Amino acid sequence: MNHNEYLANRLREILLSGKWVTGTNFKEQIEDLTWIEATKKVKNLNSIASLTFHINYYLSGVMDVFKGGELTIRDKYSFDAPEIMSEHDWSQLKETFVKNSKSFIEFVENMETERLMDVFVKEEYGSYYRSVDVIIEHTYYHLGQIILLKKMI
Repeated sequence: MNHNEYLANRLREILLSGKWVTGTNFKEQIEDLTWIEATKKVKNLNSIASLTFHINYYLSGVMDVFKGGELTIRDKYSFDAPEIMSEHDWSQLKETFVKNSKSFIEFVENMETERLMDVFVKEEYGSYYRSVDVIIEHTYYHLGQIILLKKMI
């Protein structure tokens, strides 16, 4: 198995269909929630909807670079989610998340192995490989938060 297949499998595991490490995945944790549950605030913590937007924001922004575009996302905007006001809004966010997850995985899976070691935008950001690996770690971190939030709500 080459590096891009390895990363694509790890992404699939955490984002859409895996259960090996955590016994669940991001999609599974958000798919059965109502918009009321997804937007419920627990103390000063982020809502599940805002965490879903946050992860999707990074998937979308990094994917833009994969497609040859500029890196335009900024950490300070990564929680600037539009307000979820209905089940339709929440369904749209979940659908966008799943669509972007599938596209992101496909890009990684089909990426030239050599490109994975290329510099991602700037030297300080490391390689494409490192950027994808950080997305995986970042998603596990927020998946843990979502699991805890679901228990609290």
